[in-house]
Amino acid sequence: MKDNTIKKAYEAAQEKYAALGVDTEKAMAKLQKISLSLHCWQTDDVGGFENQGGSLTGGIQVTGNYPGRARNMEEVRDDIVMAKSLIPGSHRLSLHEIYGDFQGKKVDRDEVEPKHFQSWMEWASENGMKLDFNSTSFSHPKSGNLTLASPDKGVRDFWIEHTKRCRKISEAMGKFQNDPCMMNLWIHDGSKEVPANRLKYRQILEQSLDEIFATKYKNMKDCIEAKLFGIGLESYTVGSYDFYLGYGAKKQKIVTLDTGHFHLTESVADKISSLLLFTPEIMLHVSRPIRWDSDHVVILNDDLLDLTREIVRCDQLEKIHIGLDYFDATINRIGAYVIGSRATQKALLMALLEPQKKLQQYEAKDRLFQRLALQEEMKTLPWSAVWDMFCEQNNVPVGDAYIPEIEKYEKTVTNKR
Repeated sequence: MKDNTIKKAYEAAQEKYAALGVDTEKAMAKLQKISLSLHCWQTDDVGGFENQGGSLTGGIQVTGNYPGRARNMEEVRDDIVMAKSLIPGSHRLSLHEIYGDFQGKKVDRDEVEPKHFQSWMEWASENGMKLDFNSTSFSHPKSGNLTLASPDKGVRDFWIEHTKRCRKISEAMGKFQNDPCMMNLWIHDGSKEVPANRLKYRQILEQSLDEIFATKYKNMKDCIEAKLFGIGLESYTVGSYDFYLGYGAKKQKIVTLDTGHFHLTESVADKISSLLLFTPEIMLHVSRPIRWDSDHVVILNDDLLDLTREIVRCDQLEKIHIGLDYFDATINRIGAYVIGSRATQKALLMALLEPQKKLQQYEAKDRLFQRLALQEEMKTLPWSAVWDMFCEQNNVPVGDAYIPEIEKYEKTVTNKR
């Protein structure tokens, strides 16, 4: 039986939204259908199972050393199941290639096969999740500053083969789960100083991508992700946003927008409507940059709200895929997982509760004062009562009740690692 306080608050909120033409039941039903792609690398600081004890390369960095990091596949899976139990709705899992089930054997990245992810496919199915995938170009002896854009044919061919194999793995995942696997391609390639010829490396990258994408698959979707810069690669990024936007529009590939991969004053929300016109779909990696691509835990802030409102206003949810991408080791990792996931869902719910019809009517009649006034009033509408009901319906903790659950898991599980 539903908590009576939650029910009463929800009924009052339902009435208030109905007066503005918003059906809260429909909003919750839409949110129920939105699956976030949870990022496995929050559990172990982007370590994976290939390079235990090795440091990250490729211009990325995890800060903090909070106790309880997952040390192996079993612990990664346990932490994901725990986090999932505290997040309402049904969600996906995004894996990097370095999280393969290699069973203690050395498998280089140009040798990886679908069989190394068969146990993940079966585990995901047993736990009601579907998989997405990422090639891994960083933290490897052949990474350097250039991978797919390297003039060294040996290095370049190694990474081309790796990425081809990752697409084949993604195809196997999509076929197994009877739902397309989103395969994300991100490389760190760049330079600390401005190169003598920017065009040269982008021409090489274009040729590498053409070779990688030559094989067509039915059960996976290719996504290409840009970045502004990496640590030690500040002056030049081969795979910039302009590069991938041009390539995506030309070759009809999905462009991934990571909210931490742009100038801090640049609006990622503003890009949604443009990409929907020229690329087939959009992949989002939701993060929170503080002065740089620092991958802080996602919180319910203005940038996130701006992004989710734009997603909903475009009314093409079926073309927009939402994944998370941050790694914080300064606090409890499962707590970070849950905070960011629930914040993203809260923002989506607030967007779904917008009185769009009324706002559009004001705009159509050039009643701009009224439009702005209603947008301001929306900020204090009782959306949290609808959120509490959504959590209640999904049998997950309401409000801050997930905190003691994580504390208990920390005491009984992660503190013993």
